[in-house]
Amino acid sequence: MTSRPPTLREKRRYVLIRIEPAGTVPDQKELYFAVHEAVSSLWGDAAAALIHMAVVAAEGTYVIVRCRRGMERELAIALTTVTTCGGQRISLRTVATSGTIESLRERIAVMRAPDAAVVVPDECTIDGRRHTVSNCSGQKVDVIEKGFKNTTRFFLTREDLEDI
Repeated sequence: MTSRPPTLREKRRYVLIRIEPAGTVPDQKELYFAVHEAVSSLWGDAAAALIHMAVVAAEGTYVIVRCRRGMERELAIALTTVTTCGGQRISLRTVATSGTIESLRERIAVMRAPDAAVVVPDECTIDGRRHTVSNCSGQKVDVIEKGFKNTTRFFLTREDLEDI
């Protein structure tokens, strides 16, 4: 069986999604079911069939989702309604849309590249209390207060951490 020429192929778009909170890595199959449920509950089964959504790749906290060209906006809107996946609370943020998976993978590599100019410590002190830096992605820094009873989570930026 021969493949179709490019002029007869269905045009597709690929949407790069970042999963928040950082460090949450859901199963790709569970993520597919969560996104499919969001698309079909928001737009209905007929529109879900037109969107033709599929989770193509899950690379750490980034996911690439495929859809038909012209339906990227509807897919992005449906992605914002996903709140849980596999029992974990998550939020999906659209980062970019492209016509090729390769360009999105290059973008993931650029976003994951470490920032050599800023060194983030493992621990810091805020108001006399010790905190652990749990995650540092991009400009966001998640800080958790050390303690065995109450755990307080702070969301800072790198500039805030430099002032401390």
